[in-house]
Amino acid sequence: MSIKEFAAKIKAPILWGNLLAMLVVIFLLCIGVMWWLNSYTHHGEGIEVPNLYGVTHKEAVQKLDSAGLVVVVNDSSYVEGLPAGAIIQQNPAYGMKVKSGRIIYVTINSLTMPCEKIPDLIDNCSYREAEARLKSLGFELLAPKLIDGEKDWVYGIQYRGRSLMSGESIPRESELTLVIGNGATGEEREMEEVTGEEDEFSAGDIDDFLEVTD
Repeated sequence: MSIKEFAAKIKAPILWGNLLAMLVVIFLLCIGVMWWLNSYTHHGEGIEVPNLYGVTHKEAVQKLDSAGLVVVVNDSSYVEGLPAGAIIQQNPAYGMKVKSGRIIYVTINSLTMPCEKIPDLIDNCSYREAEARLKSLGFELLAPKLIDGEKDWVYGIQYRGRSLMSGESIPRESELTLVIGNGATGEEREMEEVTGEEDEFSAGDIDDFLEVTD
């Protein structure tokens, strides 16, 4: 094919018509694909995620259902001061824009009080140290129970009248009683009792020998 023949074919109207038709078809295909993607992915549509903190699971379901969203519980934890079952975390976060039908994963406040293990305090520390350790774990302390022994030394821990052992798991915020020494030893107690008996005996002797005068 000569150069003149090739140039003539390029200038032919039918060739340019075919090229134009191909461009139009490609353009229309692109428009169609973009429209389909927009309709499939809800492009441009955005629902603001509401704040669910402190809301019960039932209330969250109602709130999200009306917004076209879905709530799913995927974990539980414990936050003091919030009722059991209240939502404490959510993902996606409050205020984010999401598409209709999006799943909102939430963490709820534990339905049961978490437990803590009793540390090794019995016959191992003073009252003040035991008090600080137990309060830091979330326990409540009642008035201590005093027994004979070294002053303020911890001899036991009681829960609802039952003596606990180190390592036992007890619900957090439980009320515990520390059994501590009052500073009096067994020998001192015996001496006090003997002294008291001697005083009573002496008083009785004096009464027996009182002289009665007219």
